[in-house]
Amino acid sequence: MIRKDGAGVRTLWLNRTAKRNAFTLESMSFLQGALEDGLADPGIRAFVLTGSAGTFCAGVDISVLEGATVASTHANLVVLHRTVRTLVAGAKPVVAAVEGHAVGAGLSLALASDLVVAAEDATFRCAFPRLGLMADLGLLWSLPQRVGLGRARRMLLLDEPVSGTEAAAVGLADYVVAPGAALETAMKLASRLAEQPPMAVGLTKAMLADGPQGLEALLRREAGEQALLHGTADFREGIRAFTDRRDPRFVGG
Repeated sequence: MIRKDGAGVRTLWLNRTAKRNAFTLESMSFLQGALEDGLADPGIRAFVLTGSAGTFCAGVDISVLEGATVASTHANLVVLHRTVRTLVAGAKPVVAAVEGHAVGAGLSLALASDLVVAAEDATFRCAFPRLGLMADLGLLWSLPQRVGLGRARRMLLLDEPVSGTEAAAVGLADYVVAPGAALETAMKLASRLAEQPPMAVGLTKAMLADGPQGLEALLRREAGEQALLHGTADFREGIRAFTDRRDPRFVGG
């Protein structure tokens, strides 16, 4: 389900309530299409990703895994990785609103987002070891960046769950709120993000998506990208707003 809200925010709902929003290839294809449409729409400046009926996502629907072969698993992951790349490196920011469970690949989707808002009674769990699998959909990349290698190992190898209350303390979530308030808080954050300069946000996301890199490589890229931003209308608007002592109104370009 898709909803376009005010202030340039598009809300995307994982909506398979009978399965705790566990996804299939078809539902992820729909999500990918909604993200691509939003990225192409200049009126959309930020996304909120959430789940229906009080839970975020229980991961992949087990029906997808039953009867899987080495070849089919590889082919399926290649398709699903498109959505991970879009969430992580797409030019527009994504805020995940987590109520209930973010489990398995559902945790992967939450952590592929730029910001995570968690309800106090939410549960974050890898769950992959229970199926004889290692983590996928980028979780081996995103989880250590958020919680460090030590805590990541505990979650990935021992399947230790993390509560919503604990999530902010360990870096798994950016904001912890009362049960039922995750979406409202995520919407407020997304509205703030939608007010930021779009091109600068997109380039920041692209550089962060590359992960740690050598200082010299980063500085070379920084010089090119920052010089590009200095030629934009949003940069000139930022300077004028600073001089006029008012809030800037970024429109892109």
